[in-house]
Amino acid sequence: MKALIQRVKSASVAVTDHPVADIGPGLLVMVGFEPGDDEDRVGILVRRCLAYRVFADATGRINLSLHACGGSLLLVPQFTLAADTRSGLRPSFSSSAPPALARRLFDHAVVVATDTLGAARVQQGRFGADMAVSLINDGPVTFWLETGRPTGPAAGR
Repeated sequence: MKALIQRVKSASVAVTDHPVADIGPGLLVMVGFEPGDDEDRVGILVRRCLAYRVFADATGRINLSLHACGGSLLLVPQFTLAADTRSGLRPSFSSSAPPALARRLFDHAVVVATDTLGAARVQQGRFGADMAVSLINDGPVTFWLETGRPTGPAAGR
């Protein structure tokens, strides 16, 4: 699983010009899944995103997590994060999880985030939709987080 986390002043998602999610200060987290990913890996990375210290404390040091600062979370599924871009001029999506698995894992990510932060602080993009994502990046502060490479029979698909 891969996550691109961005500290934002605000972020939103629209599908066919209709708003589906909107947050104020917090994190926009785009997530991509790979064939060997499972619920355990998702839980680990989601909790890591929520605990990652990217917000300023009273002294101005980047030392607070989303959980500690009380911000909101916008989770957006983005299969292109799992693309293989090591060669050529066109990404290969063979390293992305199949849609049914990715949907299940995204739904699990939302549950983990909601269980941790509470439903009022968690918004989500729409799986499988052509989304327009808008954001005002704060800083900018952007980090790439991932679990280890998947292993086992599903990883080679």
